[in-house]
Amino acid sequence: MNSEIPVPTVLSDSSQPSPDPANNLANNPANGLANDPANNPANNPANGSAQSPLAAALSAAEANRPAEANLPAEVGSPAEATPSPVDATPQPQVRFKGEGGRLLLMLPPDTDAESMGLTWYEIWQQLKQRLNAGDRFWQPNTPVHLIGRDRLLDSRQLQDIADVLSENGLQLKRIYTSRRQTAVAAATAGLSVEQHPPATHLTPAEAGQALAEPLYLQMTLRSGIEIRHPGSVIVLGDANPGSSIIADGDIIVWGSLRGVAQAGASGNTRCMIMALRLEPTQIRISDFVARAPEVPPGEYLPEVAYVSPEGIRITRASEFSREWMMAGTFE
Repeated sequence: MNSEIPVPTVLSDSSQPSPDPANNLANNPANGLANDPANNPANNPANGSAQSPLAAALSAAEANRPAEANLPAEVGSPAEATPSPVDATPQPQVRFKGEGGRLLLMLPPDTDAESMGLTWYEIWQQLKQRLNAGDRFWQPNTPVHLIGRDRLLDSRQLQDIADVLSENGLQLKRIYTSRRQTAVAAATAGLSVEQHPPATHLTPAEAGQALAEPLYLQMTLRSGIEIRHPGSVIVLGDANPGSSIIADGDIIVWGSLRGVAQAGASGNTRCMIMALRLEPTQIRISDFVARAPEVPPGEYLPEVAYVSPEGIRITRASEFSREWMMAGTFE
């Protein structure tokens, strides 16, 4: 007997009902299983799609990465950071320079010390480093001329420089400075000093019209001391033989003048030289030269030397009048 076997009806893919997200147990909040990692088939060891321990560790590290790690490269990468500017300004240095058989010790100007932070201690350390360097180019007992420029130096600092130079076989002989306080300190320490006016921006027509402030020295000028000043020099003391005073203005010695004195060194013939006891080795006023009389006077009184139409004349201070001298009518 032939019996028919029923054939099941096969639905096409288009006739199968599409899955409804609302019917997904994992997405239904009502079943309490939403967002539960245990219900994720990928995390279920029973199926074949479970993650390996290495993959799980990498996924956890990716999830815990800090937020700044995802910043753009130009912000978070040091390689892309803008380099800070470098100050290429050279720092002033203490220098030695040989010139004409003498050694010049050149200090940095004081005007740059504030911007560079260069203190006296730093200058002192630089000086000792230069002296201790192996490339010395001077002979023993070489005279040293200190170029101080506008740097303010006191007597103690000048003495320290002289001492450290002496320890290295050098002799500090002369100070060049534009600071009057430094000039006074140098003369007080028994050093020759030459004071220059500070650098200005005067035109040639304006230059030379004004003298520097007078330089006052309360001391005795010993033999070998030379004082140079772009103004008048007033010495409260004696100027011994072998000393020298050179001034662009007047020279007044409130004591005995026995050395060399030159007033009006820049060419001013209206300058004068005055001393309580005038017995110089030589006196100069501008380009005029005179010597003390061979026969000393019977008594010494305050006297004044000045330029007349006949040359340098010497007269008693009590009889001197600058107005008469300038008018050329003094008799």
